[in-house]
Amino acid sequence: MRSDAVKTGMQQAPHRSLFNALGMTKEELERPLVGIVSSYNEIVPGHMNLDKIVDAVKLGVAMAGGTPIMFPAIAVCDGIAMGHTGMKYSLVTRDLIADSTEAMAMAHQFDALVMVPNCDKNVPGLLMAAARINVPTVFVSGGPMLAGRVHGQKRSLSSMFEAVGSYSAGTMTAEEVEEFENKVCPTCGSCSGMYTANSMNCLTEVLGMGLKGNGTIPAVYSERIKLAKHAGMQVMEMYRQNIRPRDIMTKDAIMNALTVDMALGCSTNSMLHLPAIAHEIGWDFDITFANEVSAKTPNLCHLAPAGPTYIEDLNEAGGVYAVMNELTKKDLLNLDCMTVTGKTVGENIKDCENRNPEVIRPVENPYSQTGGLAVLTGNLAPDGGVVKRSAVCEEMMMHEGPARVFDCEEDAIDAIKGGKIVAGDVVVIRYEGPKGGPGMREMLNPTSAIAGMGLGSSVALITDGRFSGASRGASIGHISPEAAVGGPIALVKEGDIIRINIPENKLELAVSEAEMDKRKAEWQPREPKVNTGYLARYAAMVTSGNRGAVLEIQK
Repeated sequence: MRSDAVKTGMQQAPHRSLFNALGMTKEELERPLVGIVSSYNEIVPGHMNLDKIVDAVKLGVAMAGGTPIMFPAIAVCDGIAMGHTGMKYSLVTRDLIADSTEAMAMAHQFDALVMVPNCDKNVPGLLMAAARINVPTVFVSGGPMLAGRVHGQKRSLSSMFEAVGSYSAGTMTAEEVEEFENKVCPTCGSCSGMYTANSMNCLTEVLGMGLKGNGTIPAVYSERIKLAKHAGMQVMEMYRQNIRPRDIMTKDAIMNALTVDMALGCSTNSMLHLPAIAHEIGWDFDITFANEVSAKTPNLCHLAPAGPTYIEDLNEAGGVYAVMNELTKKDLLNLDCMTVTGKTVGENIKDCENRNPEVIRPVENPYSQTGGLAVLTGNLAPDGGVVKRSAVCEEMMMHEGPARVFDCEEDAIDAIKGGKIVAGDVVVIRYEGPKGGPGMREMLNPTSAIAGMGLGSSVALITDGRFSGASRGASIGHISPEAAVGGPIALVKEGDIIRINIPENKLELAVSEAEMDKRKAEWQPREPKVNTGYLARYAAMVTSGNRGAVLEIQK
């Protein structure tokens, strides 16, 4: 056992004395030590129930012959952090989570791990850590929130942000906003649409790192507790078979994840996290080949905010495995990939039927013949920008309009809510990238304000920052290179014409090459917004959005 390094032999007598201080018995030390990485806290609604999940996991591990030991991981609520300086600290926690989990697991020499995340950065951060540590590991999340209901209609967090925009536009009263406020988030769990948390939890199933239902069983269902017990039992079976994360998270598995991402219509943030996970297994993931995958992958789901269905509906329709089984009809998945069940993807999804063709469209009748995400390139984004194509209305698939340029999110929000943005405009928010932000803030406030003010079918937004999974409309993020390193987005001037062509994956600035060269020569780097603490260290090491904003020592 790996844990023998801390518990077996005369040299480890001091170590055993410390285990004795923990109240551990000799019998417990004779078993494999299983680390339970808990993201539980009392500030994130998606994490407030994780103590119950952890208790169930620990029972499952113990029943199967292991000794469970919990240690924590931090977590940020993106919704609470949204729209202020706190959002600079969201994406950056992904690497803190990975680093701290690696440190704890290696320092204490656990034989296996069960990861218990739920919200946005915890899932990819712990997947990154799992690949590094490479001991038998299973994921079990806290599960999605049930949809809220207002006036008989299902609603979610994105409805709440859009309600604020409607209030600014004078189309909703303060009392109506308060009703939304009290009803759209009715339970614990990760917010109820296909936002980033649920996107990544669904992709744990596709990657083979979570059991069936991990991405879709609602947080408040007792079935979630049973899933957690089975996860605890299954990690012990993985330990006995020596099945490890790098046996599971292969290049083929990540390509499966990208394919199902397209079918589900996942958050654009998956195009940050999949490259970062790939980086941990030694693969340089080029986001532009996402278009090749998208070109052959039908979009089968329009979950909120793209449509009227929610994760609870996907669960009832058969879940992620049913979506995967639909895709096998076009031979789009590698079915030979290993999973935490000890079986292949093909064995896992066999006979998983689609129980609701309105929630999961059959491959013969997709929402579109192409996938939910697209990577746009052109002279404005030579290294790419990402858009959730499935959440863009038909009128905005091709758009041309004048740039309205803002050097931070707050200025853009003031302009939108102040009525200064009009139909046809292209809002440009820059110096919000991984380095420039620093931290690559999500732009849910401005996208929601645009939608709430009735401009969602006539105004586009581009940024070197990123978008919440709750964003919808012609919202193009991850523009690379970012403004802080002199990317073309830094050279845009007020009134420049920007051309967006999503069907052809193009994003162009209608400015001559000579003029762009002149502007580039005149451009000067800006002083960093932050010079101390973790954000300053992060800004010094982070790479661009098209590479997943991974951290590297700058040479």
